[in-house]
Amino acid sequence: MPEAIIVTGRALDAPEGQRAFAGDELTREDARSLASGRIEDLLARAPGVQQFRRSDSRSANPSAQGITLRGLGGNASSRTLVLLDGVPLVDPFFGYVPLSALPPERFDSVRVLRGGGAGAFAAGAVAGTIDLASAGPDALGLFSAAALVNDRGESELSASLAPRLGSGFAVLSGRWDRGQGFWTTPEPQRVPASVRARFDSWSIAVRAVAPLGPELELQARASLFDDNRTLRFAGADSGASGQDASLRLVGRGAWQFEALGYVQARDFSNVVISATSFRKTLDQRRTPATGLGAKFELRPPLGAAHALRLGIDWRRQSGEMQEEAYSAVTGLVTARRKAGGVNSDLGLYAEHDWRAGPLLLTLAARADRWEVAQGSFREANGAGTVTSNLTFTARSGWQESLRGGIRVQAAPGLALRAAAYSGLRQPTLNELYRPFTVFPVTTRANAALENERLEGFEGGLDWSPLDAVTLRLTAFDNRVKGAIANVTIGPNLRERRNVDAVRSRGVEAALAVKAGDVSFDAALSWLSARVQASGASAALDGKRPAQVPRLSAFATLAWRPAERALLALSVKHTGAQWEDDLQTDRLAAATSLDAVAEVPLGQRLALVLRAENLTDAQVITRNQAGSIDLGAPRTLWAGFRISM
Repeated sequence: MPEAIIVTGRALDAPEGQRAFAGDELTREDARSLASGRIEDLLARAPGVQQFRRSDSRSANPSAQGITLRGLGGNASSRTLVLLDGVPLVDPFFGYVPLSALPPERFDSVRVLRGGGAGAFAAGAVAGTIDLASAGPDALGLFSAAALVNDRGESELSASLAPRLGSGFAVLSGRWDRGQGFWTTPEPQRVPASVRARFDSWSIAVRAVAPLGPELELQARASLFDDNRTLRFAGADSGASGQDASLRLVGRGAWQFEALGYVQARDFSNVVISATSFRKTLDQRRTPATGLGAKFELRPPLGAAHALRLGIDWRRQSGEMQEEAYSAVTGLVTARRKAGGVNSDLGLYAEHDWRAGPLLLTLAARADRWEVAQGSFREANGAGTVTSNLTFTARSGWQESLRGGIRVQAAPGLALRAAAYSGLRQPTLNELYRPFTVFPVTTRANAALENERLEGFEGGLDWSPLDAVTLRLTAFDNRVKGAIANVTIGPNLRERRNVDAVRSRGVEAALAVKAGDVSFDAALSWLSARVQASGASAALDGKRPAQVPRLSAFATLAWRPAERALLALSVKHTGAQWEDDLQTDRLAAATSLDAVAEVPLGQRLALVLRAENLTDAQVITRNQAGSIDLGAPRTLWAGFRISM
């Protein structure tokens, strides 16, 4: 009788040793209770996950969408490795995550693992790893679609088709969000040039999974996205687009393996409008960037008590910004600039897990050959005369990373864990070569930036006194040496610099309780983060990193009386934080309440009602010397969802 073929569309199982580290898993049920329908709000349900700014992906500049954990911020670049089906997602030039291209309904699970990484693509995981896994036919059904409209006339449309094809399957999914947006500028600060934060974004993804044998499957993925936004003033338009493709071969036999290759083509544009003359002062018209990568991992059979991973991975990011500066008075071109380069990393890693009764041990090592090359900056004046033409010396080196952990099942329902780790992150091409302005502050690039280096440790427990109750508690101490920060060096002038370190210590907690049809989930992060700086950056010493709150918390109470029925209330609190590195402009603490209801209208149709910021709390997302931006006000959504 022929051996049965089982196709999953997933990666190899996560190593058991990851249970020694602080981690959380978010599911499709968590995504159902999102009032905003945005991936950033789903991620915020895990303790300590934050974007650089509080703005969501409808009203933020895309280049500010870096994700970090544990208050290890400093600027808008991601200090977290974000993977989609094993492929790194951050923009090859800027290091931001294209959040609008990641609709939550497209995923089966989201795993958040904290601490430095030593596995595949772990160069860049100085704060941790977020692993997104796409959903297949079992989760999506053959066809599903949703259409919603809000009280401002904005719309959200999504659909997926997931047919089974022989022993394999395919998934085609798409989403389109558009609207006039809300006022980010407070009414007393509005001028004739002020506009709402308009947005128009779409994304399409296709996945195909096919068996090549009983224990071998091929997974292919391709996606396209385009995201356009207007922020604060008429003409202040930004755009981000991308085309990504990947192939993954997964072998699930005695000798398990994964082979992966991917390519990314991205672009970004942005127009800056003067806050005094309301003329165009900068047109970042193009930032084409390309990301290439590959991985091979082997897991030899060593018996039930041992698991070994051996792997190699490679990444290359290249890109060039092209922009023109304009006079705020005359509107004439004053400068034309081009800048860019190539970053690459080749990593070798090994990880061994050992199970001995109630004891689980894990030890991992990684060596990275990193290179910064082909860096350049060219500037010409309005007449075309070259005023600056710089090329930067290539740099390269080896850096090692280690990770180890222990988990002990101390009693039924109680596990104790401890871990220590190190890691690295290369500066992005954006940090190295591209200056930028958020009026009235200009931030210079710095081609001499060095790698960030993480050292950290943590300890915690996983406790389930009852089957329906789970508590996870972790205390941590993480230090990023050479952290890259935007350092004030003069009036309205900053420069990206390596400070001595950013050190963050704190506690993370997550609680899940289920009683019949009712569930309660809560997460909390309390931390003390401080900049350690000397020399030219000494003014930052002892200060909290910009945009980092001490306290953040989230809780959801949900009632699911039937399979497709839902009533959920969620509360989110973000503590006070500083806009800038010198702690002169404060962002007040903010608490918002969301609500979601799904009411079945038949076997396949459901009414969906959502309310963002139900109490219309004021959430300040930017405070530049009193010039303020606001987050989403109360927003009411209604629509329908169909599933087959």
